[in-house]
Amino acid sequence: MSSTLADPSRQPAAAPRPQRLRLSEPEGLLQVHTAGFRGSCPSIFGLALRSAGLGSQVLISQFLRGGVQQGPDRPVRMCGRLTWLRPDLDGCLQGPGSAAERSAVHDLWRHTRHWLLEGDADLVVLDELGLAVSYGLVDEDEVVRSLIDRPGRMEVILTGPLIPERLVAMADQVTELRRDTTSLRPV
Repeated sequence: MSSTLADPSRQPAAAPRPQRLRLSEPEGLLQVHTAGFRGSCPSIFGLALRSAGLGSQVLISQFLRGGVQQGPDRPVRMCGRLTWLRPDLDGCLQGPGSAAERSAVHDLWRHTRHWLLEGDADLVVLDELGLAVSYGLVDEDEVVRSLIDRPGRMEVILTGPLIPERLVAMADQVTELRRDTTSLRPV
């Protein structure tokens, strides 16, 4: 009786090697963090700051928050890699606003859209974009096209109330923040 080690023709066929998934670039997710109230973004801002501190290029665009004389031409930069933009508004918008306010939000959207399409960031946070769409300040179809056309490696997080259903349907992850009103005590 001959050994299978001595006779290569009697050795069992080698098992096929499993195929490995190889990505040329990391795959970026589209996430939605929403709530029925404003103020759903603080934890996301912490994530953005950590990402920038670890070397990612980050953009935060807050569409309805003004009051700091900012605008796309005067960004706040943090950690050398985080760019924070707000529209050039005197205060925060609670509705469609004046012609000048609408123009300021539209300018911010144009600048943000450039970042999305050119791939200038690894992570983009779009705060209160849903409200900007619902107020008619940003075109929903243009947002959808921009999110589809962004580089595949780019992570995008939408925060705030009233995220349009089309954007929620596109999302890889949806997180809804809720308040537990049963534990609230009158002051």
